Amino acid sequence: MAVYKIIEIVGTSPKSWEDAAQSALLTASKSLEDLRIAEVVKQDVTLENGKITSFRVRLNISFKFRAGE
Repeated sequence: MAVYKIIEIVGTSPKSWEDAAQSALLTASKSLEDLRIAEVVKQDVTLENGKITSFRVRLNISFKFRAGE
């Protein structure tokens, strides 16, 4: 039986929400092992002078929890 931990991360990109999610997951995968699920919780954009400057994605990600580590 396995136990999984869920955390929230935020990714940003000047290109798209998809790119923001990919960037967040690539960064998270460098320090977390056995990533299993990524759920988009919220999407938004930042604006400057009425124009979109960045896309942001909030993700809940789950990974295998190892006791004692």
